[in-house]
Amino acid sequence: MQTAVIRLRIIPLLCALIASLAVRAQEPADPERWIAGEIVPKERIERCGISRCFTQREIDDALFERIYGRSFKTDCTTPRSELRYLTVLHVDIEGNIRAGELICHRTIAGELLEIFRTLYDAGYPIERMVLIDRYDADDERSMAANNSSAFNFRFISGTTKPSSHSRGLAVDINPLYNPYVVTRNGRTRVEPEAGRPYVDRTAAFPYKIERGDRCCQEFLRHGFVWGGDWRSCKDYQHFEKQLPR
Repeated sequence: MQTAVIRLRIIPLLCALIASLAVRAQEPADPERWIAGEIVPKERIERCGISRCFTQREIDDALFERIYGRSFKTDCTTPRSELRYLTVLHVDIEGNIRAGELICHRTIAGELLEIFRTLYDAGYPIERMVLIDRYDADDERSMAANNSSAFNFRFISGTTKPSSHSRGLAVDINPLYNPYVVTRNGRTRVEPEAGRPYVDRTAAFPYKIERGDRCCQEFLRHGFVWGGDWRSCKDYQHFEKQLPR
């Protein structure tokens, strides 16, 4: 009788263990198959190796289909061959490890992988990093969602001049909390508009970028310019690099 009871107790435990192992076996071990934005368990990272979580590759046909007509506009002047797709890991404010993705210019791809690896190791918080195409390449929507992004063929706000993002040479980090701010004729424009509460840079709030913080230090160390240093306007989310002409 006692043996039968033990068996009844053990069998469900074994079934649960087998089911758990089956689920783990189905989890994609290849980081390039992970869904950007999802939480990545540490066990999965350990199985594949941290170095495989920070990669770059050319824009293949499947990826190009995702971005064409969105971030890669039909009149885009940046050749597809100059762009690279990055996969990274980042940590959000709650300490969750998330899969991230980014498209940038090929000349800064290696540096961005170094920067994001350093920020990941340091536990620097980045809330979201998915392609801006998930927001139909609408910069306002992406920024309001606090989505960090890079390539998007568009013009500088209020002008007809292509942005550095048009070549994938600029990166916006935690944009909701680090908005673009410009004052003209006594009126202050804030982008995203939802970021207006974070214009006061003396206030304390999460995801705020300051010149002395780890994020700013890393980008500056790699030769990027920070929009928070500009005089005519302030773009606290923005880091860009100019290529030699």
